[in-house]
Amino acid sequence: MNAGIEAPETIPDDEVNLIVEVFRMLADATRVRLLWALTGGELSVSELAERVGKPAPSVSQHLAKLRMARLVCTRREGTTIFYSLENEHVSQLVADAVFNAEHAGPGVPAHHHGDAMVRAIARNRNQRKATLR
Repeated sequence: MNAGIEAPETIPDDEVNLIVEVFRMLADATRVRLLWALTGGELSVSELAERVGKPAPSVSQHLAKLRMARLVCTRREGTTIFYSLENEHVSQLVADAVFNAEHAGPGVPAHHHGDAMVRAIARNRNQRKATLR
């Protein structure tokens, strides 16, 4: 997949520390669910709380940690704060983790049937539209 691309021999300590923090953030089921929900686009705390089935104060605490780890960013509209993924790399990281987990199941993983990332994001967006109606 990355033929011809050589990895650098070392990673600077500050980057290693941030990578460790990112994986620490991904070691929590609620935070993984929040990040997955955000692959479909920005959502408010109340929308996220409904999606993951957790109280809004708990979701807010998780989002604060994700923000400190630079995995999510915010946008304010009046009194409502909307969260989104920090960049496309976070989206890819979450998708890769989900796709890797699919390999634990039987048969050919769903992501090997065409462009699964596009379908997954579309599914998340459609779920969001359905909840807004």
